[in-house]
Amino acid sequence: MTTPRPAALRTRWLAAGLLLGACMPQAQAADTLPLIPLPAHYQAATGKDFTLKPSTRVAGNDEAARRVAGQFVRLLAQNGGPTLAVAEAAGRAQVRFHLDAAAATGAEGYALKVSNTGIEVSARDEAGLFYGAVTAAQLLTGNDAGRVAAASIADAPRFAWRGLMLDSARHFQSLDEIRKLLDAMAQHKLNTFHWHLTDDQAWRMQIKRYPKLTEVGSCRVPLGDAGRDEATGQLRTYCGYYTQEQIREIVAYAAQRHIQVIPEIDVPGHATAAIVAYPELGSIDQPLTIDNQWGVFPNLFNTEESTLQFLENVLLEVIDMFPARYVHIGGDEAVKDQWIASSRVQEHMRAIGASDEMAMQSHIVSRLERFLAQHDRRLIGWDEILEGPLPEEATVMSWRGTEGGLKAASEGHDVVMAPVTHMYMDYLQTGSPNEPPGRPTTTELRKVYDFEPVPTELAADKRAHILGLQATLFTEHTRNDTWLEHHLFPRLAAVAETGWSPPEQRGFDGFLQRLPRQLQRYRAMGIGYAQTPFQVDMQDQGNRAAGTAEITLANPLGYAIHYTLDGSEVSAASPGYSQPLQVALPAQVNAAAFFDGQPLAAASRFEVTADSLLVREDTQLGLCPGDGKLLLRLEDDGPAEGQRAIFNVNIFNPCWLWQDADLGGVTGVKLRAGRIPYNFQLAHDEPNRKFAPAHSAHGELEILGDQCQGEPLVSLPLPAAPDADGFIELEAPLAPAKARGDLCIRFTGDTRPDMWTLDWVRLQTGN
Repeated sequence: MTTPRPAALRTRWLAAGLLLGACMPQAQAADTLPLIPLPAHYQAATGKDFTLKPSTRVAGNDEAARRVAGQFVRLLAQNGGPTLAVAEAAGRAQVRFHLDAAAATGAEGYALKVSNTGIEVSARDEAGLFYGAVTAAQLLTGNDAGRVAAASIADAPRFAWRGLMLDSARHFQSLDEIRKLLDAMAQHKLNTFHWHLTDDQAWRMQIKRYPKLTEVGSCRVPLGDAGRDEATGQLRTYCGYYTQEQIREIVAYAAQRHIQVIPEIDVPGHATAAIVAYPELGSIDQPLTIDNQWGVFPNLFNTEESTLQFLENVLLEVIDMFPARYVHIGGDEAVKDQWIASSRVQEHMRAIGASDEMAMQSHIVSRLERFLAQHDRRLIGWDEILEGPLPEEATVMSWRGTEGGLKAASEGHDVVMAPVTHMYMDYLQTGSPNEPPGRPTTTELRKVYDFEPVPTELAADKRAHILGLQATLFTEHTRNDTWLEHHLFPRLAAVAETGWSPPEQRGFDGFLQRLPRQLQRYRAMGIGYAQTPFQVDMQDQGNRAAGTAEITLANPLGYAIHYTLDGSEVSAASPGYSQPLQVALPAQVNAAAFFDGQPLAAASRFEVTADSLLVREDTQLGLCPGDGKLLLRLEDDGPAEGQRAIFNVNIFNPCWLWQDADLGGVTGVKLRAGRIPYNFQLAHDEPNRKFAPAHSAHGELEILGDQCQGEPLVSLPLPAAPDADGFIELEAPLAPAKARGDLCIRFTGDTRPDMWTLDWVRLQTGN
């Protein structure tokens, strides 16, 4: 089980007394500015500061500049500042926006000057003027609220493509949440919203020519308890789609914030929902249902001319809704087994001269590329489209690392870097047990920040093909807005700085100095950013016989930790942590991470007793040694709404490792296990799934010693089903051979479509 995260704090004005840190000196290094992303050039100036007053007015020199002036007023209020008034005459205003087509600021660039008389922002295009407004709003909600040191800024983005992809197919987001994300993107100077609207699990976009795409394809029945009404026993559906009117509303809302919206229509794979709506589109005759599992599915669009015409008809309506130049056609994870087995597809391949199934996919990509080009659009797809011949004008989004992007750019294709290794936001931020569901391969903030989109191996004359970078949030495990915002923030701030700021300006230490100010802006916007990077985690190594324990504290970002051991509240005056603590049992440890004398998150509280040393939850355990590792952080399948239990599960090998357990005096073991749906399609990765052999009808719980080898120390037959609450508790005698050692806890047998997962394990003593 996880501890619920505190609700996001909401403030409307960042009073100076509440801000972290002290006032900035007038001359300061750029990386200490209260700005994310950092500007390209900053120069401190002599002269007095500018101070915001209730009488301060805002103005623009023409209609476009007046629009930006109004947006600045909203940006400032969103960031927690006061609501200012827009003046009719620019000469009477203290914050002035000037649009000048002759300005040497470059595309999306701006110049900003602060003096004692006000703030002047100029740019040659409205987007640049808007980004100057973003910077001005951040400066005025900086270290000394409402006061800005005299300076000049000349700024423009490093990359033209600074993006975020949101998957609305696996889980559906409201229009309000999408608008909130667009506001946050604008505050980070991100300019591309890639909207993943179709997949195996749902088709979310209204296509009027094909109404069944949403009438049928936008609903599924979730697996397990969430898919059945507890009161009536009837099936419950999970539904949602965006009408064309709603999509146009979002596109317009984004455009006002200088964000282009790129739709994604997956071809030829990730197509189950569309095939269920119109079975004639599929490659097999077997009826399908909208899938309620995750993973890689075998269902592909067929290669018939009628299907290609269907896709072109869909694209016509897509083009009408989305004015952006690019349309994303997917192209990823298209397992070709159905095409290989289809006589119709094989006949079609021979007819067009396709040498293999990847060449057949390339034929479809080329067809769609030509169609889009005829309608003044450019095709973009995931890097698998490189595996066959690729039209020269196609753009590649590199997700399987940066290698695909390197290859594509070297061949003359434009590239957006979105590697799973650094840019996937559904991977967990920390190793904390308080993380929500996701893929527990940890992508910490520093790893995101350190990503360099331009490979060093790429020839200098090809580097212009790297359009930029993009964060990606697939939502299999992101069931609600709370988790969505946790996954994205503050990592999206790191993505933004990489996309905007010159490499020589950037540094992670400086970013951490500026980040606390950004957290206050998130709170003012009502963004529920992740608390886990700012909390304190604990590991304990105990000696029950001696009545002592060694306590190790850590903050994932390395902020200073203060602690108490007597139950009192922790403050900046409390002892600072520098090395493991030796404590007598029982001990109560309160600890928090601090910056400039203020806590960055609520204090973590740990009770360390002789009894607690005997208990480990699944989130505190590691992976068993050996082959077969695909760790996921999964939630239970019920209730349909509200909080659910969360488990760490290696779905390739359901085995948990308790390292260096204190086994002295242990006589038995007790554990709690739950049963959840095994909702994963693995395609060609299926052989990696390992099952320890079962010796009874429903498998066993086994506990083994070091290295998970030899005869089990414990072997208990499992029941056919859990208790009514979905859990069971099991007890058994345990006779360990050593006073300390590793324990491997596993479930045997292939129990799919369900699986057992460990909740907690307790060692029992004779006392």
